[in-house]
Formats: sequence, C-alpha cells, structure tokens
Amino acid sequence: MSSLHHLYRHHGQSPWLDNLRRDWIDNGELARWVERGVRGLTSNPSIFQKAMTSGTDYDEQFAGLLSGGLSVADAYWELVLTDIGGALDALAPVHEASDGVDGFVSVEVDPKLARDTEGTLTAARALNQRVDRPNLYVKIPGTSEGLPAIQAMTAEGRSINVTLLFSLTRYGEVIEAYLCGLEACEGDLSAVSGVASFFISRTDTEVDRQLEAIGTPEALALRGQAAVAQGQVAYQIFKEKFTGPRWEALAARGARVQRPLWASTSTKNPAYPDTLYVDQLIGPDTVNTLPDATLEAFTDHGTLARTVDADPDAAQAVLDRVTDVGVDLEAVADRLEDEGVSAFVKSFDDLLESLTTTADRLREGARAETGCSDPMEGAR
Repeated sequence: MSSLHHLYRHHGQSPWLDNLRRDWIDNGELARWVERGVRGLTSNPSIFQKAMTSGTDYDEQFAGLLSGGLSVADAYWELVLTDIGGALDALAPVHEASDGVDGFVSVEVDPKLARDTEGTLTAARALNQRVDRPNLYVKIPGTSEGLPAIQAMTAEGRSINVTLLFSLTRYGEVIEAYLCGLEACEGDLSAVSGVASFFISRTDTEVDRQLEAIGTPEALALRGQAAVAQGQVAYQIFKEKFTGPRWEALAARGARVQRPLWASTSTKNPAYPDTLYVDQLIGPDTVNTLPDATLEAFTDHGTLARTVDADPDAAQAVLDRVTDVGVDLEAVADRLEDEGVSAFVKSFDDLLESLTTTADRLREGARAETGCSDPMEGAR
C-alpha cells in the first residue's frame, strides 16, 4: 500500500494532484498517479499557462481551432476543456468507486470575474452545463463577491470548489453560503458536494515577512507556524458547522459535508520541511491538493498520522500570539486574496498573449506550406 493509499484509508484524507498537462493525459502519467493513490485533481490559470507555453503539445489542436474561425480566447477554452475532459475520464473510476466522494477535477472560471458576482455566476453555470460531468468541480474564488454565486450554484444542485481562501472569517461565510444553498436546493442532496480551498503556504510567506519586520524575539520565534495553525483552527470551524440540528436536517436529505481542502501546500521557504503543509494537516474529511514534486516528497518521507486536530488549543494560541506581536491576520488575508486574484489574472493575460504569438507562428507556417495569403484569417 502506498503512502497515498494509506493517507486515505487510515486517516480519511484525500490526496489530490495540483497540476495538469496534456502529455500526462496522453502518455498515461496521470493514470499512474491515480494508481498510486491520487483521488482528484485541481487546475488553475497558472497551471494552464505553464502547460500551454511549454513545448508544442497543444499546437495541432490550437491550429485546427484557429482554422475553424475561433478567436484565441475561445480556442484557449477549448484547449482547457479538452484537458479537463481527459482528466475527468482518468478520475471517473475513483468517483464511481467512492460513491461520489472523490474523483473530482476542478476548473476555474475566468479569474477576471473574481469581483463580479453576476459574471461569475453566468460563467460558472456555462462551464457546468458545457462539461456536464458528475465529477466536475467549477472553481469560484471565495471573494465577498463570490459568496452569492457559491450559494446560488449550490442551490441549483451544482458542485463547487471555493478557491483562494485565506481568512477564518471568510471561511465561515463560505460554509454559510454552502449551507444556505443546500437548504434552498430541492429534493435529494446526495449529488451535490463541495470543497473549500484554504491556501496555506502563502499565509506563512506573508506572516513571516511581517514577523521579520517586527524583529522581536517573540515575533521571530513564531515564523513558520501561522499557516498550519490557521488550517488547524479552520478544521475546528468545519467540525462545528457540520454538526448539530441544522446539519442533521440536511444530512437526512443526503447532503455531503463541504470538505476543507488544503491548497498551496508546497513549501516556499527552503528552511522548512518540504512536507510541512501535508504532515501537519492530516485528518478525516479533508483534501490536500499537492504539486507532483510535493506528492513525490510525501510518498518518500511524509509522516502518516492524524495531526489536524491533535491540539486545537495550541493552534489557537499560536494565532493569538501572532496577533499579539502586531500581525493583523485579517489584513494579511485581504492582501493575499488581492494578490491571488491578480496573479491568476496575470497568468491568464500572459497565456493569451503567448497563445496570440503562437497563433502568429502557426499562421506563418501554414502560409509557407500552402502558399495561401492567410489560411487562418478568421482567427484574428
């Protein structure tokens, strides 16, 4: 039994892969990850930017789409959905075998819509309807503007991955949106699920920066602790919200919990253990989505033990001490949310710019081969 299988069977945590590339679908690498114990997959604009701008794996399909008259932006979404479709196929057996608990593949709405409630809702519905697969998660940013869209999509019986969470306060609001959506959803709720994605390592990066600026011994001693502590406190919120009469009434209708998903779990500071954000956040009804390098590291030397709720009082004490030395964790969360949205928008814009350059290259190649003036004229 691999470490990833052990993680799920003995500790209730689902390891997901935080990466997707066309060649992994074609050469069976994704299928091999599933065999090793990966139970789901997440993607985002940065992942697609890296995949589509490395090599020529997408050129043949891209050229065909441009020749068919699609714009670069529309062709991008066709490329994305082709990859998502391949990943959905690879994870479908996991979804079926787990009775819909795992086997999900996540795709994000246009990141430029993160502050646009109606635009997000329209785009999320369109993605959900276009793909129309039971193991699809549409990703909606957990911004204040995203909350109504999360609730509405849940009420319509659609499964959502809420992304870019950095704040315990916002996490509580996301859970409330999910619960309200379930309460408004008619009939059996067993086909509706969701995850709430807490971004872990980025919190330490920003909090550590501020602790170092404060510079006192008390502040410096807290470096590398805030992100794990916040995740562990978030897990306590999860356990509290998904118990009691309100939840029991929904569970009686088949409702599934909205699992916490630990994202951004590769270690950014080389001074910290490379499996820090896996080892310290293991527990039932959770997901950890890891880049392939971190998955390899955990498989090699990760710690297999229930840790996420080993000492919740100590986790809260860490956050209290961080606050006491002068770090405003809500302000940290606001900054990281803005930076996260901006980073995904930049990746999206950079990718479209790169694809436009690729389109020009393919047009030149097509003209040279055919002698036509511009065989992709409609793709401008």
